[in-house]
Amino acid sequence: MKPFLHEPQDCRAIWHMGALMVFRATSADTDNAFWLAEQTSNRGYASPVHVHSREDETFVVLDGELSIEIDGVLYRPGVGSTVFAPRGLPHSYKVESDQARWLVLGTPGGFDGWFFETGKPAERPEVPEFNPADFPDFGEVIASVERFGGKVLGPPRA
Repeated sequence: MKPFLHEPQDCRAIWHMGALMVFRATSADTDNAFWLAEQTSNRGYASPVHVHSREDETFVVLDGELSIEIDGVLYRPGVGSTVFAPRGLPHSYKVESDQARWLVLGTPGGFDGWFFETGKPAERPEVPEFNPADFPDFGEVIASVERFGGKVLGPPRA
């Protein structure tokens, strides 16, 4: 593994199912040690309840309000808070403010490939407008999550 510096303009930005994700480090950058993304999403954006078998996730709230449920426990982290979701535990998250921005760290690396496979390059550095045509078939999403060691357990928390 080699040291690296990614200036903001060098980071890979994608639109992923209604979110802007800017990858500050990818698995390829870190010899699969981790990946780090900054995510920005609007109110109501939520992940389905899912579980990872290969990696842990850590969330750091930069702006706005998130709710994060891990193994049935609901966390409401404030700005600057960190939430750790160990592998093997079902979890989901939801944006509770008009917009939220947070870091998500996956350790070890590998799952960022799912975002790259199911997202598309961001045309502008902003949250994309909602367009149902931009969302992949949900069956394809479930199958692709499983290829990366995850499993979708249910719809987003209401």
